[in-house]
Amino acid sequence: MKIIKLHNSQKSLIKKASNNNREAQEQLFKQHSPKMLGVCRQYVKDLHHAEDLLLQGFFKVFKNLHTFKHEGSFEGWIRRIMVNTCISYLRKKNVIDLSDEDYVFNDAATESLENTSVEDIQKLIDQLPEGYKMVFNLYAIEGYKHSEIAEQLGISESTSKSQLFKARKQLQQNYIKMNTVVHEDK
Repeated sequence: MKIIKLHNSQKSLIKKASNNNREAQEQLFKQHSPKMLGVCRQYVKDLHHAEDLLLQGFFKVFKNLHTFKHEGSFEGWIRRIMVNTCISYLRKKNVIDLSDEDYVFNDAATESLENTSVEDIQKLIDQLPEGYKMVFNLYAIEGYKHSEIAEQLGISESTSKSQLFKARKQLQQNYIKMNTVVHEDK
């Protein structure tokens, strides 16, 4: 009974917000902005830019709220808008390098990630070149397929796969370096 009430409450809130009810829009923003800021932060290093993208994304959410058909997760719908807003921003800034050039890596084994903090993992992801980071986030975090990534970024599927492979290798390499420094400090 409670689940239905919550669902109807969310549906009602979305309907009010789509009719430009500012209080309903504010409530939706407060409910979803913390998680969506995290999404923006995955794509953009600088917190201030991520916050700007969050606001741009929510502007698009409220502008297009009438198109949400209640056929799936509302949070997922918002998330997709945030990801697309970040991709558009990075494209305009011309910081995405999706070249398919080779990269040299060491084949050292990694240690367990169990004791690595979320902040450290985010720092490792932030160190990736923008193209690697974009493909890694879309594939590993957002769950896109390589065909979807290729279409979204205007690249081939093989380039998407190559970028993901290189991102993983560089993450592995940076993780090893990070752990080497930590162990040397002890």
